[in-house]
Amino acid sequence: MMLRIVTLLIDLLLLAQLALAGKTHEFNFTTGWVARNPDGVKERKMIGFNGEWPIPEIHINKGDRLIVRLTNGFDDLPTSLHFHGFFHRQADENMNQMDGPPMVTQCPIMPGDTYVYNFTVVNQVGTYWIHSHSGAQYTDGMRTALIVHDEDEPFEYDEEKVIQIGDHYHKPYYEIMDEFLSRYNPTGAEPIPQNILFNNTVNASLSFKPDTVYLLRFINVGNFISQYLYMEDHDFTIVEVDGIYTRPNTTSLLYLAPGQRMSVLVRSHSHANKNYALMQIMDETMLDAVPPNLILNRTNHIIYNEDAPRASEYYIDSFSAVTNDFFLTPLAGKELLSDYDYQISLDVKMDNLGDGKNYAFFNNITYVAPKVPTLITALSAPEKLAKNPAIYGENVNAFVLEHGEVIEVVVNNYDDGRHPFHLHGHNFQIVQKSDAFDEDDAEPVPYNEMAPLMPYPDIPMQRDTVVLEPNGHIVLRFVADNPGIWFFHCHVDWHLEQGLAAVFVEAPLLLREKEVLSQSFKDVCSTGNYTLSGNAAGHDDDWLNLAGLPRQPKPLPDGFTLKGYIAFAVSCIVGIWGILTIVQYGLSESLQNDLDMYQNLKKLLDDTSGER
Repeated sequence: MMLRIVTLLIDLLLLAQLALAGKTHEFNFTTGWVARNPDGVKERKMIGFNGEWPIPEIHINKGDRLIVRLTNGFDDLPTSLHFHGFFHRQADENMNQMDGPPMVTQCPIMPGDTYVYNFTVVNQVGTYWIHSHSGAQYTDGMRTALIVHDEDEPFEYDEEKVIQIGDHYHKPYYEIMDEFLSRYNPTGAEPIPQNILFNNTVNASLSFKPDTVYLLRFINVGNFISQYLYMEDHDFTIVEVDGIYTRPNTTSLLYLAPGQRMSVLVRSHSHANKNYALMQIMDETMLDAVPPNLILNRTNHIIYNEDAPRASEYYIDSFSAVTNDFFLTPLAGKELLSDYDYQISLDVKMDNLGDGKNYAFFNNITYVAPKVPTLITALSAPEKLAKNPAIYGENVNAFVLEHGEVIEVVVNNYDDGRHPFHLHGHNFQIVQKSDAFDEDDAEPVPYNEMAPLMPYPDIPMQRDTVVLEPNGHIVLRFVADNPGIWFFHCHVDWHLEQGLAAVFVEAPLLLREKEVLSQSFKDVCSTGNYTLSGNAAGHDDDWLNLAGLPRQPKPLPDGFTLKGYIAFAVSCIVGIWGILTIVQYGLSESLQNDLDMYQNLKKLLDDTSGER
C-alpha cells in the first residue's frame, strides 16, 4: 500500500513538473517562392513556408518550448530566422545562438541546409513576431505573428484578433536592393512601396459583435513605412507595447513603426445598425516623393452588419492626438535606472563613400559583416582577449559590456528621416525622446546631459523598438544582465542594409561558460565554409591580425560630396542636352542649306534649258 502511495506521489510530481515545464511546439518549415497577389494589383512571388503564404500565426503559452526546423528551400539565397523581441534567456544554458541574425549569432543557412531553433520562452508574454534576418527577405513575406499567451493577463476581453500591417512592393527585395544601393541613387532615397497591407491584403474587414470587448494585437511587419491607425467612432485602450503590459491609456490614434507591436482593447457599440472605417495611413513624411497613384489612406472595415453599407473613407485632419510612447507607463514598471556605468553615444548620419553609394553610419562607421560570426569570435578567442573590441573588427561597431552594468545608449540623429531602433536580447527604458526637428532649416539637436529637453520619468516606458525623430535624439538605459551578442539596428530594413547597426558584446566571459554550440549550428557553418574559430578577419593564429577584414569603401575623393554628385549629374544632363540641341540645330541648318542649294541649282538648270 505504501509503495503504491509513493508511486502515485512520484507520478503526480512528474506530471506537475511537466505542467510547469510547458508544452513543446514543433514546426518544420521550408522556405520557397509562392505566387500571390496581396494587393490585387500585381501578382508576384512571395516567400512562404512549405508552399504556403501568408505564413500562419504561431500561438504558444508562457513557459512553452519552441522548436523550429528551418530548411532553406531557395536555389541561390542564404536565409535565417529571428524571433523578434525574445531574450533567449534560460537558467541552465544560454541560447544566444537562437537569435537569428547571420554573421552575428549564427552562420547563414545555405540552400538545402537546415538550422534548428530550439528554446524555451521564459518569463515573456505578449505580442511578438518572427522574420528573416537575411537581406531584406521579410519584405517579401517571410514573416508572421508569434503570440505568447498569459493566463494571468491583467485585463479582460472576450475575443482576440491579431493584425499585421506593413508596406508592400511589387518587385522582389533583391532587385529593389540593387537599385537602392547604387551610385545612381546618390541621395539614398528609400524605395517607395506600391501599397500598404492589412493582414496581408487590402480593404480588409473585421467582424464585431455588439457589447463585446476585443483585444487587437497590432504588429508593423513592414520594411520602411510607419503607419497611423484610426477606428471611426471607437477608442483604443493601450494595454501592451512590445511585450510589456502598460497602465491602460485611451487614445483615438495609434502610430506603429516597423518592428513595433501594440495591443489595445476596443469595446464595441451596443447596436449593429452601422459599419465603421478602420483607417491605416502612411506616414508620408518618410517618403522623398509621393507618386500620384500611391494610396496613402487605406480603408478597412469594422463589420457589425453584413447587410448595412460599408463605411466610407475617413480622413484625419491632424495627427497631433497620436500617443507618444514616452508618456506610457509599464504596469509593473521599474524605477528609472538613475546612474549609468557605461555610456554609448552613437551619431546617425547618411552619406556617400568612394563607390558613389549612399551608406548609413554610426559614428562614421557603416556596419560590414565580419568573416566569422561575432558569437564564434567571442566563444573561441583566448580568454584574455575576449573583451578586447579589436578582435571583433572595426566595421562591426562592437561595444563590450560588463555583466551587471547599467548601460546608457544615446543616439543623436544628424539625418532628417525617422529611424525605429531595435535592440535584440533586451527591453530598454526610454529616458529621453525628443520631438522632431524637421523644418526646412532645422539643425540637429543632440542630447545635452546637462540640459535635457524632457524631465526624466520616474518610471520610464520600456520596449524593444523606439522611434528616433528627425534631427532629434533618444536616450535608452538597460541592465547588462543577459550575456550574449546583441544586435542594435534600425528596423527600416533598407537602412540596415545601408549599414545602420552596432553589436553589443555583453559579458563574453560569462557567455563562454554557458553557451554550447549545437550540432545544427556547426553543420550549417560547415556547409557555408565558415570556420568555428577566429577573429573578425578569420585568423586564430594571431588574434590581433585583421588582414583581410571586410571593411567599408574608402571615402569620397576630396571635393566630392553628395551635393557635388548631384551638381555633377545635373551638369552632365545639361551638357548632354546642350550638345543634342546644337547637333539638332546644326543638322536642321545643314539640311536647310542643302535644300536651298538644290532649289537654286534646279532653277539654274531650268533657266538654261529654256534658253536652248
